[in-house]
Amino acid sequence: MPVGIGVGPTMTTLNKILAIAGVALLLGGLALGFRSVSADETSCGSVFQPARGITPMACDGRLNSSATLVTVLMIVGGVGLAAAIALKVIRDRVKI
Repeated sequence: MPVGIGVGPTMTTLNKILAIAGVALLLGGLALGFRSVSADETSCGSVFQPARGITPMACDGRLNSSATLVTVLMIVGGVGLAAAIALKVIRDRVKI
């Protein structure tokens, strides 16, 4: 059996999975960024739009942890999407 047989469909499937997962993580991070958080029954706003005025210190921790989660999800999603694009470019050049 030649070396390249069956690799093409596997790469296409992997590429689709990476692209779908990357987009889903990016959109999930974006959605979490707009989700409102609260601390001690006080609305802290969201990561992308914190509450106006002076907020309690309890909001700082909640907003920081939400911002960290949003950042991680968006970075992982971006890396997954970049990997999918890189695999597509490499596959098109090599023609596996």
